Amino acid sequence: MAKSAVMKKPIGQRMKEFLIDFGRQWEIQSMIWPGIIFMVIFCYVPIYGLTIAFKSYTVIDTIDTAPWVGLENFRIIATDKYFWDSVVNTLGISFLKLAIGFVIPIILAIMIYELSMGRFKKIVQTISYLPHFLSWIVLGGMLITWFSTTGLFNQLLLDLGLISQAQNILLDPEKYWWIAVLSDIWKEAGWGTILYLAIMAKIDPTYYEAAKIDGASRLRQIWNITLPNMKMIISLNLILTVSGLLGSNLDQTLVLMNSQNRAKAEVINSYVYRMGMTQGDFSYATAVGLGVSIVSVILLVVANKVTSKLNDNQSVL
Repeated sequence: MAKSAVMKKPIGQRMKEFLIDFGRQWEIQSMIWPGIIFMVIFCYVPIYGLTIAFKSYTVIDTIDTAPWVGLENFRIIATDKYFWDSVVNTLGISFLKLAIGFVIPIILAIMIYELSMGRFKKIVQTISYLPHFLSWIVLGGMLITWFSTTGLFNQLLLDLGLISQAQNILLDPEKYWWIAVLSDIWKEAGWGTILYLAIMAKIDPTYYEAAKIDGASRLRQIWNITLPNMKMIISLNLILTVSGLLGSNLDQTLVLMNSQNRAKAEVINSYVYRMGMTQGDFSYATAVGLGVSIVSVILLVVANKVTSKLNDNQSVL
């Protein structure tokens, strides 16, 4: 009723009331303007640059003077074998990360939450968070050293008798997907527990006390109390993960990819980087990026619809 009454007011009167309210709160309102200006300059103005996906753009052209070619760049994409190879690699690595890397932070968070020793819990959390704060340059250098013929992994496998001859593991393209997936989990699993631990900290302890009185085991309490209370944040993380299936980690790829494993290591982001920055085909790279963005939005919408069905038609977005 109140909303309809407000809508019946003339536009001039509503605008006058808005300006009066804005004048009363100008100190608070002014705090948001730097963020709005930043977003407009760096998020909305660059959208105009997407037009070069439909042009033949070179470094000697401007966006306005570059000739239009319509959907020619997209036609080239559809017949580009190397692009589709990067799509296969991206989806293969991303689905492995989704299947394994999405579940591990949940399990790790529950394990940390169940620890009764406060000091030991803090030590475990610190150790699990630490890799997140190291760049892929540092972690990539560590992996390159460990996987070399004289590195830690080869020496360990030789000592255990699992291999008879040392080999550089990063030069084997068939092993790259697993290296990318497991190293990414190692880096981000601990950091991914933060949201889950925050949600679990808000669960009413009386739920667990009542479950204990009823004779529920610890696993039963986790299944019937902990996980249901984490349902919304799990759904949100799932939506964001699914929408990013085509956005494999560029930093990781550039560090770990080499001429020997490129066939399995090249992902869409590195392919776009190579075509745009290395070969100077900006129009083609922009067209690929635009196509990936459109597909990512579609995945976001679909994932949101699916998770809302699983959450009694309650959307988390």
